[in-house]
Amino acid sequence: MDHWTQFEKDTEKETRNLITCISGIQDEEDQNFQMALKFAWSNFRFHRYLDVDSHKVQRSISGIYEKLMVHSDTSKAESWRSLTEDFLNSPLPNTDETNTDAHHSVLSLLLLLSNSPLKSDYSERPRVKEAEKQDDFDWAKYLMEGVDIDRGPFPDTPEWSEEESEEEASQQPLSRDDSGIQVDRTPQEDQENSTKTVPVSWTVGEPDARAWLEQHVVTPYWAGHAPRFPHSLHLHANLLNVWDQHLYNTEPLYLPEEKAFVTETQVIRETLWLLSGVKKNFIFQHQDGIVTVRTDVVVTHLTSNCLRSVLEHVAVYGQAVFRLQGFIDEVTGHTCEPGPPCSSHSSRKGSDPPFRTYQAFVWALYKYFASFKEELTTIEKDLIGKDETVTLSAVLERLSPHLAQIKVLHRVFCTGVAEVPQATPNVVRASHLLNTLYKAILEYDSVGEASEQAVALLFSLWTETVRPYLEIVDEWIVHGHLFDPAKEFIIQRNKDVPVNHRDFWYATYTLYSVSEAVESEERLSDAASGSSGGCAAGEQGGGGGRQLTMVSFLKPVLKQIIMAGKSMQLLKNLDCKEAERPEGFSRDAERKSLYALFLESVQSRLRRREDTPTDTVTEQQATKRSLIKMQSIVAQHMQMDDVHDPLLAINFARLYLEQSDFHERFCGGEVIVDRSSESMTCQTFELTLRSCLYPHIDKRYIECCGNLMRTLKKDYRLLEYLQAMRDYFLLEAGDTMYDFYTAIFDKVQEKENWQQPSFLNVQLQEAVGQRRPEDSSRLSIFLETVDPARKKQPVHNLDALTLSYKVPWPVDIVISSECQKIYNHVFLLLLQIKWAKYSLDTLRFSDLTVATKRAEGGVPQEVKAKEPINQQIHRMFLLRVKLMHFVNSLHNYIMTRILHSTGLEFQHQVQEAKDLDQLIKIHYRYLSTIHDRCLLREKVSFVKEAIMKVLNLVLIFSDRWHAGFGAWEIESIDKMESDFKNCHMFLVTILNKAVCRGSFPHLESLALSLMAGFEQC
Repeated sequence: MDHWTQFEKDTEKETRNLITCISGIQDEEDQNFQMALKFAWSNFRFHRYLDVDSHKVQRSISGIYEKLMVHSDTSKAESWRSLTEDFLNSPLPNTDETNTDAHHSVLSLLLLLSNSPLKSDYSERPRVKEAEKQDDFDWAKYLMEGVDIDRGPFPDTPEWSEEESEEEASQQPLSRDDSGIQVDRTPQEDQENSTKTVPVSWTVGEPDARAWLEQHVVTPYWAGHAPRFPHSLHLHANLLNVWDQHLYNTEPLYLPEEKAFVTETQVIRETLWLLSGVKKNFIFQHQDGIVTVRTDVVVTHLTSNCLRSVLEHVAVYGQAVFRLQGFIDEVTGHTCEPGPPCSSHSSRKGSDPPFRTYQAFVWALYKYFASFKEELTTIEKDLIGKDETVTLSAVLERLSPHLAQIKVLHRVFCTGVAEVPQATPNVVRASHLLNTLYKAILEYDSVGEASEQAVALLFSLWTETVRPYLEIVDEWIVHGHLFDPAKEFIIQRNKDVPVNHRDFWYATYTLYSVSEAVESEERLSDAASGSSGGCAAGEQGGGGGRQLTMVSFLKPVLKQIIMAGKSMQLLKNLDCKEAERPEGFSRDAERKSLYALFLESVQSRLRRREDTPTDTVTEQQATKRSLIKMQSIVAQHMQMDDVHDPLLAINFARLYLEQSDFHERFCGGEVIVDRSSESMTCQTFELTLRSCLYPHIDKRYIECCGNLMRTLKKDYRLLEYLQAMRDYFLLEAGDTMYDFYTAIFDKVQEKENWQQPSFLNVQLQEAVGQRRPEDSSRLSIFLETVDPARKKQPVHNLDALTLSYKVPWPVDIVISSECQKIYNHVFLLLLQIKWAKYSLDTLRFSDLTVATKRAEGGVPQEVKAKEPINQQIHRMFLLRVKLMHFVNSLHNYIMTRILHSTGLEFQHQVQEAKDLDQLIKIHYRYLSTIHDRCLLREKVSFVKEAIMKVLNLVLIFSDRWHAGFGAWEIESIDKMESDFKNCHMFLVTILNKAVCRGSFPHLESLALSLMAGFEQC
C-alpha cells in the first residue's frame, strides 16, 4: 500500500465501509470480511460490465421529472432537476471536471438502488455551506524560530509567493513531482534559447523571478506535445538525425514516426527511479508485472535501436526489482514496520500472517535494497551536482555488481518462493527456501573467486533467513519448549501426548520429510527404536526415484537436536535437581543464543583468515605438493582398473584432498597434510557450518543428554529396574524364582488345579517378599486364554502365564510394554525348560520300582512274556539319562551362553550410553538378541517345535514313571525312544549345518553338546 495513489487509498477505505454496512461484519480481520474485500476489489479492477451510458442516464432523469410533473409533484420535480444538475456541474473529490462518466456512474447507481421514487415523500432541506476557518497563526515563523536559513548557492533567488491565486496556479499545472532535473543545454545556446523556454505565468515583486524560474523548472518531457529541448549542433550530438536522414535517403518506403525526445540525464534518472522501485515512469511502462520500454522515446546522440537495447536490458532488472519489492510489501503488510524478525511469542494480526522464515528472508532483502537505494541516491546526487560527467554507460558500469546481485536474488526468489504453490504447508515452504539458499551457496562457491560477491551476498542472506530456525532449535534444546506457532519447523510437537505419558519418547514429535519437487509431503513419526530410525525410514520411503529431503544444513546434527530437545523437555518435567538450572549453566539472561554464538564463530573464523595472509601462501605451497603426490596415488589406483586419464586423476586428487583421512586410507599414514577449515575449496560453506554451528549444538546435546542419563540412573533407579527385569523374567534371581515355579510344578505333579490367579499371586508374593520386599507390590501374574489345540500337549499349559512388572514413569520409556512382551516370551521358554528339568530331577529309581511292583498284578502274561520287567526298567533308566542330557544341555546353553554372556555385554553398553535414545536402542537390541538366540524367531520356528516336542516327551515320560508299567502299554517305551531319537537327530543335523555356514556361531556349544549325547545313543 506504500505505492498506492490517494484515489486507491480512498477506494480501499470506502470499500471496507461498504462491506461493513452491507454484511454487518465489524471485525476487518475476520476471514469472511477478507473474502468479501478480495471479491469487491476483483470486481472493481477486472469487471466486464459496460461503461455507463450518459444518454441513458439523462433519459432516466428526464423520465422521472416528467412523471413527477404528470403527478403534479412540482416541488419534487424542481428539486429533482436542480439537485441532479448541481451534482453534474460540481467537481468530485478526485476529479476537477464536470459531467464526467464518474458523475453519471453515481447517478446510475442511485437510480438502480431507488425504489419507487414517485411514491416517496420528500421535502428539500436548505443546505448551508460552512465557511472554512482560516488559520491566522504564523507557523513558518514559529517553526523556524532560532534556525539560520541557508539561502543556498543562489542567494538572489526570489522568495516563493504564498499569496498566489488558484487561478494562476491552474494555468500551468505540473503533472509530475520531478523537480530538480536540469535542462540539458550547451553554454553557447543559453542566452539565445532563453526566450524559447516553457511559458509560465509568474507574478512576483522582483523583476528577475520569471527568468530564474524558467531556467530551473523541469521541461515536461512526459507531456503529449512537449517542446523540444535545446542541444548542441555537434555531429556526435545529432546521430539520430544523421541516421534518420540516411534511412530516408536509402529506403524509399521509410516514413519518420513521431518521437518523444529526452536527454540522457532524464534517461539516467528514470533508470535510477526504475531500479529504486518507482512504477510510474515515462520511458519505462509497468503493466501486469512486466516492464516494457516505450518505442517512441529517443535521444539525439543515439539511434533508437541502440537506446532500446540498452533500456530493455535495464528493464529486465527493473522487473526483478518490482517482483522482489512486491514480495517485501506483501510480507511486511502484516507487520507494523520493517525490523529484524522478532523472536517474541506475541501473536500477529491477520488471517494468515507470514511465518517467521519468510519474515527473516524479507528482512534480509529489505536491508540489501536499503543499501542499494543508498547507492542509487548517491548516483542521483552526483548527477544533480554536475561536478563530473555522468553517462548512462558509466552508471550501468557502476551498477553492474549490484545488477548481478539482483539477478542472483531474483533467481533465488523464483526458485525458493515464487514457484511454490500458495496452498503448500509452511514447513514445506520454509524448508524449500532454506534448501534453495543452501544449494545456491554451494553452487556459486564451487566456481571459486569468480563468484565471491555472490557467495558473500547469499551467505549474508542465508544467515538472516536461518535465524528463526536456529531460534526455534535454541528454545527447544535450552528450555525444552518447541515454539513454532506457524508450523514451519521440520519437527512439530504432537500435543495429544503429554510429557508424562509412556509413549512420550516415541510419539510426541513428528519429523516432516519434504520432497524436492514440492508437490508432496510425507509425515514420518519416530520409530520404536528412536527418532533417528524414523529419519532413515523416511529417506527410503520416496518412491519412483524421488528422494525425500529436509533442511540440508541440519542433516548432520538432526539426531542431536531431537535428542537434546526431548531430553530437555523431559528434564523440565522431572521432579529432580537436574531439571533445575545446573551449576555448569550460566543464567539465562547472560546466556548467548545459538544464533549469536553462530555469528560470533563465523566472525572469528573470517577474522582469523584475514589475520594470517602469509599462512595462505605456505598453505598453497603445501596444497600444491600434496596435489602432486595425491595425483600419483590416484593414478596408481586408476591403473588397477585399466583407466588412464591424467586429467581425471587431477580432479579426483583435488576432490579427495578435502578428506583428512584420505592419505591414511591410501598411503598408510605416510603423508600428513594440514587441510584446515580456512582453505578455499568447494566445501568452504559446509566446513563453516561444521566448525561454527555444529559444535555448539553438539555441546548442548552432550549436556542435556548427560544430565538426563544421570538423573534417570541416580534419582529414578533405571539400572536397578533393568536388573529387576532380568532377575524375574530371565530367572537370574534363582533362589527367589525357584520358590515360585517349584510350587506350580508340584501342583501339576499332584494333579491339582494350579491355574488360579489367587494361588499364583500368593506364591509369587511369598517368594519375592522374603528376599526383595520392595518389588512385591510391582510384580503380579495373570492368566490368558490359550488355544485349545495347544492344550493337548502338557508343555503348553504354561503358555497362559503372563508375568507383569509395574515400571514407574519415566523408566517405562525404556522398559515399555512391548519390551515386557519379549521378556515374557523368554520367561515362558525358560519356565518350560525348568519344568522339564525339574520333572526329570525329581524322578527316583525307587519310585519306578515301587510303582512297578504295585502294578504287577495287573500286567497281562503276554506282556511279561515279551520282555522281562527288569529289562524294561533298565530301558526307562537309559531313556531318563538321555532326556536329562538333552534338557541339561539346552538349559546350560540358554542360561550361560545366551543370558549370562549377553547380559554382561548389555551392562557394559548401558554404562557407555550417551543419550536416552541410544539406551533404548541398546535395550531393544539386547532383547532382540536373546529372543533370537533362544530360537524364538518365526524363521526358526521348526527348531523350537522340535525342542518343544522333546520337552513334551519329558513331561509324558515323567507321568509314566510315576504311574509304573502297569498303567500303560509296553509299546510306549519304544515310541518314546523313537520320537526322542528322531527329534535329537533332526536338531543335531540342523544345528551342525547352521554352525558350518557360520550364520549362528552362538549355537556351536549347543550343537557340540547334543552331538555328544547323540553319539552315545
